[in-house]
Amino acid sequence: METTSMKTYQRTEYPRPQFKRQSWLKLNGTWKFAFDDQNIGEHALWYQTPSFATDIQVPFTYETKASGIGEEVFHPYVWYQRLFTIPKEEAGKRAILRFQASDYLTKVWVNGSYIGYHAGGNAAFSFDITSAVDSTKDNELVVKVEDSQSCTQPRGKQRWRDENFGCWYVQNTGIWQTVWLEFLSDVNVDHVKITPNIDKQSVSFEYKLNGAVIEGCRLETIISFNGEKVKEFAIVADRSTMKCEADLRSELMEWKVMHWTPENPHLYDVTFRLFAGGELVDEVDSYFGMRKISVKGDQVLLNNVPIYQKLLLDQGYWPDTMLTPPSDEAMIEDIEKTMKMGFNGVRKHQKIEDERFLYWCDKKGLLVWSEMAATYEFSDEAVENFINEWQEIMKQHYNHPSIITWVPFNESWGIPNILVDKQQQAFTESIYYLSKTIDPERPVIVNDGWEHTVSDIIALHDYEEFGELFLKRYKDKERILQNKIPHNKHKYAFAEGYEYKGQPVIVTEYGGIAFDDDSGWGYGNQVQTEEEFLRRYKDITDAIKEIPYISGYCYTQTTDVQQEINGLLKADRTPKIALEKIKAINE
Repeated sequence: METTSMKTYQRTEYPRPQFKRQSWLKLNGTWKFAFDDQNIGEHALWYQTPSFATDIQVPFTYETKASGIGEEVFHPYVWYQRLFTIPKEEAGKRAILRFQASDYLTKVWVNGSYIGYHAGGNAAFSFDITSAVDSTKDNELVVKVEDSQSCTQPRGKQRWRDENFGCWYVQNTGIWQTVWLEFLSDVNVDHVKITPNIDKQSVSFEYKLNGAVIEGCRLETIISFNGEKVKEFAIVADRSTMKCEADLRSELMEWKVMHWTPENPHLYDVTFRLFAGGELVDEVDSYFGMRKISVKGDQVLLNNVPIYQKLLLDQGYWPDTMLTPPSDEAMIEDIEKTMKMGFNGVRKHQKIEDERFLYWCDKKGLLVWSEMAATYEFSDEAVENFINEWQEIMKQHYNHPSIITWVPFNESWGIPNILVDKQQQAFTESIYYLSKTIDPERPVIVNDGWEHTVSDIIALHDYEEFGELFLKRYKDKERILQNKIPHNKHKYAFAEGYEYKGQPVIVTEYGGIAFDDDSGWGYGNQVQTEEEFLRRYKDITDAIKEIPYISGYCYTQTTDVQQEINGLLKADRTPKIALEKIKAINE
């Protein structure tokens, strides 16, 4: 096996900034690694006596250059091994092993003992490994990850053939986000769901505790803004789940409550402190933004005011690290360049993004549409895989104020006959209502692009090159939204049996303009010069703005991705066009 010599990337940041403890141990870095194409490792007890000869840099998958391997051939079974030591000060506590993401089925052994498994390539998960570790010596962690080319597992833009095709790219196998250890007391704060309510000027907290709640447990919540305490209260923690609502009005602020907006992304800090027997046993730092997303008639409202959304389709790929962001700085660069081009948000396309990306969107005020990675077949297995992971993702990312829309389905992927198939239609309805049960606050789109069933926003994809033709097609709202004509020449806005009910309409894919280059493709004719690009970009963007019932757009796309070269930035983030020229057209 060849290794690739190149720049060394390290992911050293705290991986979960919205639920942060001081005590943690990063397990990123050099691990031992092996392919197991014949799937003999478990039978041969590799988890007991691993002898893997290759090094890999976690959390980068073996397909990436940053991993040190850089082999793009698909391997269905891969193994990892490393040693770790429990810090002396953490001895006696519960040891929790956390994976921010690993694709697809992950099995874990510690010191030869089987711990458990997790299925799903996009959501974070964890294991309690306390019973298997020894705080007096090195501990051995062995991980096996099983992947497949199955179209029944949520795979997003990962190819299921041996070569790239269309807009599908090299697969992503194994650990691809941070691995870490956290050390907790027997009773601890597992999760807090934070829901702002700007109309009542309050915020609610739904607490979930782990472990046996004993008599005398007390949970403190301390809310502050810019370092000044705003509210503090305590409740008796007499059960594992509790809910409290706090009036957030404070004389510290002129307007009593500070709202979160793209222009002023104000964030409140909050600390949760759990006491048992009078002793502090857990302390977690978090934050939240006071903002409201709602739909009223044909408008999307932010804090009860209509907002015109100017989004970029963002697939979150990097040349050397693929789906794994190489660093905080790389994520910040993407966000800042997006904003410098006059966009106020991104549609994270077919990818559940790193929590630190969402953290920086929260901090900087970039709106985010969170879109699920698609399956590409419809079956009982695909439905089960999708539902399980979608629930995990919504819970994991619920508290981020920057996320303003959930997008479980895109372009009928995984539901290919939704136009007429009642079973597939029913599936999308079930996901819509499940999503609204978990999160009644945010809009849910089903299905982004065309053939909608129930949906809070009608999201249309149209790669028309010419503004004049776009205006001609869309000037008659009724023809488009009553399924009298395909809105993009090929697809209807609604599945059969469904109709327009006055929702907002947003063009959520358009443009995709590529410069003349034989190395890849874009949508429509390729352009030769900057002037030609800007003329076409302005023509079609202005046409969208001219349609009064359209309340926003999403341009394809932020960067080039492998063979798809229609980004405003090259894959290495070099701008193709001066950022201010794009901004001038957007504004």
